Amino acid sequence: MNNMKLGHLGRDVYFESGVELMRYPKNISLGNGLVLKKGARLCPCNEKATISIGNNTTVGYNTYLFASEKITIGKDCLIAPYVYIVDSDHNIKKESLINQQPNNTAAITIGDDVWIGTGAKILKGVTVGNGAVIAAGALVKDDVLPYEIVGGIPAKKISERK
Repeated sequence: MNNMKLGHLGRDVYFESGVELMRYPKNISLGNGLVLKKGARLCPCNEKATISIGNNTTVGYNTYLFASEKITIGKDCLIAPYVYIVDSDHNIKKESLINQQPNNTAAITIGDDVWIGTGAKILKGVTVGNGAVIAAGALVKDDVLPYEIVGGIPAKKISERK
């Protein structure tokens, strides 16, 4: 982990080895009782981008959070290994090189008590409601209602918590 100053560091936050707080760590806010497992990477990609994670959330091995605008994760969440959460993508107009086109951004909000399965991907503009479950390997490009269980590519409702 970098020795750079965070925007907020709660009490009893556990960092395993290999955690990286990249580019603008002053824009990262970590609540109390977090666990950041080996290889997790949190990257506010510009001076205005923010990442906020609530109390008692676990971020799994080799999970990546890349914010060009804002990623907010609630409290008491379980984020499994190899999850990828990114709030932007590139324009792809054929008149210009892709790497010379601006990003499209839209904030991601993940509620409280959410479980995100291994290898899931959450894309820009998504809101995941409280108590939702994202199945392993799901590609989430649309909002998930509270207590819904979604899975697949693209993710669709498969059940709900009872």
